[in-house]
Amino acid sequence: MKIIGVGCGPGMLTEQAIREISRASLIYGSDRAIDLAKSFIPTDCAVKTIDDFKHLKKLPDYAVILSTGDPMLAGLGYLSGEVIPGISSFQLATARLKIPISRVSVIVAHGKGHDKGMQDTVREVKTGKIVFLLTDPKFNVQDLYARLATLKIPLKIALCENLGYPHERILVGEIQSPPQPAEALYSLVIGNF
Repeated sequence: MKIIGVGCGPGMLTEQAIREISRASLIYGSDRAIDLAKSFIPTDCAVKTIDDFKHLKKLPDYAVILSTGDPMLAGLGYLSGEVIPGISSFQLATARLKIPISRVSVIVAHGKGHDKGMQDTVREVKTGKIVFLLTDPKFNVQDLYARLATLKIPLKIALCENLGYPHERILVGEIQSPPQPAEALYSLVIGNF
């Protein structure tokens, strides 16, 4: 089985990913992942939308599973099989903001674990780290902003929406008047950068 990162937006597939997708006979992925890879999927390939993540562990060895972003950043990299990375929102955010990756802690508050993600973010910011926070539409950004404001330290917040898409938007503000999300697909970069 191959788990392939299709990137966080259009044009973010690696050459290796394109090569493997173009050889596939069976592909599984979310609608978004399939859409990002569709121009490289062979016409005779069976393409199936993932509707049961537990079922993925039982797929045949020749199956290709598409994962949005990079499979190792809140993706499907936990599955057994070869992982082929994609260009993640983390990589794109640090590049756009010109922040060295070595200065950043990655925290995932996507799916379950919103409160833990907030606690981890506050802890890392207190130590002086820059945090890349991967969120989801149910994440309570106002609660996070309130927690960060109590630290009484100067912080920048970069709100990164739809990274990699033509309508990408990055807003940078201070914790006193942080940028507000307008889209469901966003991440945050928090710290002194």
